[in-house]
Amino acid sequence: MTHRSDVQRQFGRNAQRYVTSHVHASGPSLARMVALAAPEPHWLVLDVACGGGHAALAMASYVRQVIALDVTFPMLQAARAFAVAQGQAHLVWVQGDGEDLPFADASFDLVTCRVALHHFPDPEKAIRSWARTLKPGGKLVLIDNIGPEDEQANVYVNTFETLRDPSHVKLYPPTELVRFLKQANFNVSHTEVLRKSMGFEAWMDRMQVAPEARKQLTAMLWQSPDHARRFLNPQGSGKETTFDLWEGVFLAVKP
Repeated sequence: MTHRSDVQRQFGRNAQRYVTSHVHASGPSLARMVALAAPEPHWLVLDVACGGGHAALAMASYVRQVIALDVTFPMLQAARAFAVAQGQAHLVWVQGDGEDLPFADASFDLVTCRVALHHFPDPEKAIRSWARTLKPGGKLVLIDNIGPEDEQANVYVNTFETLRDPSHVKLYPPTELVRFLKQANFNVSHTEVLRKSMGFEAWMDRMQVAPEARKQLTAMLWQSPDHARRFLNPQGSGKETTFDLWEGVFLAVKP
């Protein structure tokens, strides 16, 4: 079974959970995405790996059109129904691979990708594909969960993530994401990191984690070594347990 089919299976069966997820539907990174992009009314925008459609919706009222692309058809169906219910029926929904975009060179004024790159087997290929489809002077706003810079902590956190979601590939530290962007010939003009507190039970529920894996995740969270524990920051107990994830926010411009 390919990684693509893993992603389609995982997110296809959980599509509606991502549409209704408070973490994905809100949070400061949505507002930061719009503010950093500074969208203009004539723009054509591509939202890569649109998931529940929240980033596409956040941008839609500011631009001429948003094309929302995702590899998982049930996710597109759920996101489209959500968007129509919000009165945004003019978005275009396209099934496609974010690593190999089915669009011509220099098509878009803006490309966005929010909390998805850590599922891509080849993020460098994906970013090069995004660069290809941007016009000269076009912008990329990349937002993704990030991993710690410490290598041992990064391995631990990614093992934790993969146990919850087998389609997970890797959370990259900010320095590595900046390197990917620069290798694709982007000029990186802004970077920041945002903390987001996660409800541990809701985080597991969103992927329908099996009982045995829940026990393992709970043990990993509370028994995490110091370098990973500082990053995950577990708090509370039982149903009130929380931990931290961190989002990197990057604005890059194509020369």
